[in-house]
Amino acid sequence: METFEAITSRRNVRSYQDRPIPDDDLRQVLEAARRTPSSRNAQRWDFVVVRDRDQLQDLSAVWQGARHVPGSAATIALIAPEPDEGRKRESIVYDLGQVTMSIMVAATDLGIGTAHSSVHDQAVAQQVLGFPEGYFCAYLIAMGYPADRPLRPIREPARRSFDDVVHFDRW
Repeated sequence: METFEAITSRRNVRSYQDRPIPDDDLRQVLEAARRTPSSRNAQRWDFVVVRDRDQLQDLSAVWQGARHVPGSAATIALIAPEPDEGRKRESIVYDLGQVTMSIMVAATDLGIGTAHSSVHDQAVAQQVLGFPEGYFCAYLIAMGYPADRPLRPIREPARRSFDDVVHFDRW
C-alpha cells in the first residue's frame, strides 16, 4: 500500500479475526512508532505490547471505551513520564498523538486494523502493565485483522468537506 492509500484506508476496527499478527509485522509497526518525530527529539514514550488473552482482558478494565481490547491480536500501551508542569504535558500529549498515528498508518499498510482507547484507571493499567512510578499509560492501541471487511480506501468518509475545512491565506 502507498502512504496515501494507507491514510485513506485507515478506520477504527473494533472486531478482529482470531488470527495472530506475525512478529515481523508487529516489529515493523513498532519500528514506525520508534521513528516517530517528537518535540526536541525527546522520545518520551515506551511501548508495552500485550498479546496474552488474560492480560488483554484485564487491560480492558482501564476504561469503558476499551471493550474491544480483549478481542485484539495485540494491544500497544503508550507509556510516558508524568510531566511536572503543564507545558511539558502538552508537548508529551502532542508527541503521543503523532506516535499513535504512526502506529495506525503502519498497521493499515500491513492490512492490520486498529482502534485506540483512552486510559482512565491508571492503577489498573500500572498493575497489568507493570510500568514504574512516575509514568502513566496514555493510550491503548488495539490491533488485529478486521473481522468484517478488509481495509481499503474509503470513498466517502464521514468528514467535513475539503472546502469547509481548508482555508488558503486567510479564514
